[in-house]
Amino acid sequence: MNFNFKSSYVIIVVIALIVILLFGGRMFMIIDPGERGVIFRPYTSGLDKENIYTEGFHVIAPWNDMKIYNVREQQREETMDVLDKNGLSISMDVTVRFNPHYDKIGFLHEKFGENFINVLVIPEVRSSVRQVAGRYTAEEIYSTKRAEVEQSIISETRATLSENFIDMKALLIRSINLPTQIKNAIESKLQQEQEALAYEFRLKREESEAERRRIEAEGIANYNRIINESLTDKILKQRGIEATQDLAESPNSKVVVIGSGKDGLPLILGGN
Repeated sequence: MNFNFKSSYVIIVVIALIVILLFGGRMFMIIDPGERGVIFRPYTSGLDKENIYTEGFHVIAPWNDMKIYNVREQQREETMDVLDKNGLSISMDVTVRFNPHYDKIGFLHEKFGENFINVLVIPEVRSSVRQVAGRYTAEEIYSTKRAEVEQSIISETRATLSENFIDMKALLIRSINLPTQIKNAIESKLQQEQEALAYEFRLKREESEAERRRIEAEGIANYNRIINESLTDKILKQRGIEATQDLAESPNSKVVVIGSGKDGLPLILGGN
């Protein structure tokens, strides 16, 4: 009896070891930080999109399959040729940063699979860049509306990726390259526009200075006119008499001849 029990126990242990050796790689799963897992049960319920496995140690049945996704922020750089509004070819270097929605990787796996970056992210970025670029001229993309173009690409790409379980963190246009002839023509035009604006500014500044001087001159002229109109002969004589009295009362010696000055005002002949 004891022998049979021990034999059964040994057989069970041996079978368990064989199972572990054969299927241990499929049964014991370790999900690292920054990763999430989704399980596929081929013989029962299929893909479990609702239950997401987080980091740590997990045991699953060997006939099931665990798909592990990197949910850290990732970056891709793309160089692409696009056409502007007038059909001119433009080369653009674009960088996109993104990560899958943590709790939606089951849906992402079902719709796009593990190769979702090449199947979804890159094509959508390229599509948005081309669509937006086609609404602007080369000059607008290169200079006058570059920020608007970039913002439109960001908005449209983020909306599309979000609908497909991707969180786009940023999209940057690193460079825009035009044919040399077109680039030189645009830069020359921009330089001429800047020079015209600078000349217009100088004209306005000079006009403002001329207006200021005119107003100042009018003010001085009006002041002199008012003073001249207020200085009557009687007032002038009164001011002369007052000045003479002040001089007569001063300690300095002088000779004052009454009635010998202009208009009958006192005449001061000298003093110390």
